[in-house]
Amino acid sequence: MPLQKLIDFLEENQVKFTRIIHSTAYTAQVIAHRAHISGNMLAKTTVLKDPEGQFVMAVLPANYQVELDKISKIHGKKLKLATEDEFRKLFPGCETGGMPPFGNLFGLPVYASETICKCEEIAFNAGNHRELLQMDCSDFQKLVKPKIAAFSRKRC
Repeated sequence: MPLQKLIDFLEENQVKFTRIIHSTAYTAQVIAHRAHISGNMLAKTTVLKDPEGQFVMAVLPANYQVELDKISKIHGKKLKLATEDEFRKLFPGCETGGMPPFGNLFGLPVYASETICKCEEIAFNAGNHRELLQMDCSDFQKLVKPKIAAFSRKRC
């Protein structure tokens, strides 16, 4: 989903957002640093895959990691991290790894960490490695309707 389509979607749903441009970065922690935002409020998107080939999206803070055993129990099937080669085609128009946490727009179920949902605002990749969008987390939840659960832990 190119950035303009995402912006159009947010505007059609009357969601207020801020666009943040930063120097190119590929990891969530570096992005948070370069964009001068807390790793707690930067929502990173992780793509997981079950044994039947179904992909799901996990959304969690940049400074957290997915606990695969916990999210697998929630999902009802064993999940593993999907490789970039496996998920690249799921997000047309997005740079690999730069996809926004709107799995609903790509036909994917979305699980959101209860930790990220405690934030008043979240920021996330806007389809590339140079721009973020920041918005109220409550608007994200209304638009995406993720399953909110405890499946992440803070990185050491």
